[in-house]
Amino acid sequence: MAATLEETKVAAKARQELCGEVKHLLVERLALSVEPDMIGDDQPLFGRGLELDSIDTLELAMAVEERFGVMITDDDTESLLSLNRLVDHVAANRP
Repeated sequence: MAATLEETKVAAKARQELCGEVKHLLVERLALSVEPDMIGDDQPLFGRGLELDSIDTLELAMAVEERFGVMITDDDTESLLSLNRLVDHVAANRP
């Protein structure tokens, strides 16, 4: 059954809030020198994106598990390709 307009709006707002939480978590835990609001939703986390490294990956995985109760395993590495993928992973696996 198709979602109503109101349900779609609620879901979009919840995703937007989760995106903001993840951006703040990234900046806080990884001590990034960027404002959370300046991180784009499609921003790559590695390479030309936020330029995270393997140590940052471990710290980010621990931070996500602590804050959201969601584990990032070796099988979930694609969830770390961009902010949107990370948010999708958190949203899909939140307890």
